[in-house]
Amino acid sequence: MVEEQRVVCNGVPWHDDEGNVVNAHGVCVLEEDGRFYLFGEYKTDDENRFAGFSCYESDDLAHWRFDGLALAPEDGGPMGSKRIGERPKVMRSPKTGKYVMLMHSDDLTYTDPYTAVAVSDAPAGPYEFIGPLEYHGEPIRMWDIGSFQDEDGTGYLLTHEGNIYRLADDYMSAEELVAENIAEGGESPAMFRWGDTYYIMFSNKTSWGSNDNYYLSAPSPAGPWTHRGLFAPEGSRTYDSQCSFILMLRTPDGRVTPIYMGDRWSFPHQVSCATQVWLPLRVTDDGALRLPDEFWDSWDPFTGARREPAGVDESFSFRSKVKGAGVELPFTGTGVALYSDVSPDNAYGRVEIVDGDGDTVISQLVTFYGPTRLHHELRFVSPRLDRGSYRLRVTALDDPTEWFYKSGKRNGCSDTYVDVSGVSVSA
Repeated sequence: MVEEQRVVCNGVPWHDDEGNVVNAHGVCVLEEDGRFYLFGEYKTDDENRFAGFSCYESDDLAHWRFDGLALAPEDGGPMGSKRIGERPKVMRSPKTGKYVMLMHSDDLTYTDPYTAVAVSDAPAGPYEFIGPLEYHGEPIRMWDIGSFQDEDGTGYLLTHEGNIYRLADDYMSAEELVAENIAEGGESPAMFRWGDTYYIMFSNKTSWGSNDNYYLSAPSPAGPWTHRGLFAPEGSRTYDSQCSFILMLRTPDGRVTPIYMGDRWSFPHQVSCATQVWLPLRVTDDGALRLPDEFWDSWDPFTGARREPAGVDESFSFRSKVKGAGVELPFTGTGVALYSDVSPDNAYGRVEIVDGDGDTVISQLVTFYGPTRLHHELRFVSPRLDRGSYRLRVTALDDPTEWFYKSGKRNGCSDTYVDVSGVSVSA
């Protein structure tokens, strides 16, 4: 079991202080007075529609408290439940002191896109929806967006295809298009500054599937921008994630580390199975960006050190695609971590923890799918349990992860196996 203190676990569902799954996707993180506010899409597990933007609060990036919906769906209109709302990005305007949220609004067929804006007096909200973010009096009709706040407080809107807009001082409109089409075919932009160099990253357009993300650099947001290539090992699909945001993390010893924050989507079960991949970025002496050479299941964000899961390893394996087939393991302790030989042949399964009275204390949908084959990767970490005797149960569901392009081409798993390669039990 991974130690609870200040450890970020990648690629597994996180749980908040009430034991519920952290439901935030397409994220950004705002730091305010030593507190971190995580904003993201509040997803459903059945269809892709706007259910609100969530806000979670933490003081260590590892333990999260649900503050509620920062922006709830309207009864109708551009942010109603029959629309799409994606990629909330929040910045505090130095001029007004208000918190400004930028977002992508669209219809369910992605044919009515525009960037919108909301505002609040408090970081966690609630936010008041204002309407489209305008440039020269016209709505900015783009979809994937990002945001960046420079050291002098200047705010920027980033869009797919590589447009960069400088915002007005109150962040409520765009004043200048400083760079245009610097990354044709790119989406999900994320940007940060390191010294006198600006970095921006994009993913390629592969729907809910991951790909090898890439980055550019420039001496200013206006450019000139230079394509620099990949920042994760080639073929890793950016550790099966899509870039979303870069947090400049200031640690107690005064160091600043850029933290890559990416989404590991899991359509259609985005609430229960879509997860986060957060890793430190390194800027090399020649100005190149690099994620760790190997994927880190877990690490301490305030030391930047990899933290291997701690606990007692148990011999436990299971592989089946027969609906209802399962396996159980009795254990005594305060939690359990579950591993899998991840494969394109795998799909969704159910993980349950049952206490000594026969009551189910955890019932969690988990994806065992991965676009590439990986050995013994972390797939599930339970929230902390009262110390006692429990049974871990894993069940195959014959439930595929799949999505379809407009052309009708199917993507996702090639079979519906559930694979377990081992567990670690926390005392």
